[in-house]
Amino acid sequence: MIDRVRIKTPLKVGQEIHIQGPPLEALRFQGARIGTILTITDATGGDFRARVISLTEKEASLFIFEAFPHPTESPLEIVLLQALPDKERMEWIIQKTTELGVSVLLPFKSEKSISLEERERRQKKAHRWQSIALRAVQQSRRAKVPKIESYRSFEEALSFCKEEGLKILLWEKGGGNLKEILRGSQERLIYVIVGPEGGLTEEEVKKAKECGFIPVKLGQRILRTETAAITLIGILQYELGDLSATSPSTYESPSL
Repeated sequence: MIDRVRIKTPLKVGQEIHIQGPPLEALRFQGARIGTILTITDATGGDFRARVISLTEKEASLFIFEAFPHPTESPLEIVLLQALPDKERMEWIIQKTTELGVSVLLPFKSEKSISLEERERRQKKAHRWQSIALRAVQQSRRAKVPKIESYRSFEEALSFCKEEGLKILLWEKGGGNLKEILRGSQERLIYVIVGPEGGLTEEEVKKAKECGFIPVKLGQRILRTETAAITLIGILQYELGDLSATSPSTYESPSL
């Protein structure tokens, strides 16, 4: 998957560029059409807003009309391993964690969670997950499209976390102090496990710990799985990423 439109030269506002090859593939992956506005990245790592002014099978032309003062992407690469929830909660988690800057989202089956087969039996929705992430990217003006990995077992999800990085497991029954664990951390790759309603089993927590995951608890209240996932990603971005007080950000007020 080509996760963003990267241009191999420096860009400037007011410039018209013509793209082919991988940047054009990325443009098409994002569903761009004539008039589409999206965020692109230049050779220096700067992010720009561009409008598609022409599009053919072999080439596209874009007009650069705005430069971001800071990168739209966090310095963190956050991989969220999410126990599959029921109803509309997975779609909500994908949308909101994408807005918050998650890089990869992997749904998994735990002992207490619903299975994908059960969920799809009611209404097939898994095929829409990547498009939900894409729409959230467009809304939040991100440059990078997160990858929605295929649904897998808990053990397979653990085996996905092969690289060295900070590994955090939310566990309502106990664990370390999250603030202390994050204090002074220099890790840029962070794996996060969020369990289902009812929590992970003792055996699942044991297996995760054997793979290097550190159990943590988010206070004394019991949060729904979607609330826990969104809250934790927000905390990570604030403490280690680009949601700190020194990094200006904007938000879109909901329509009332």
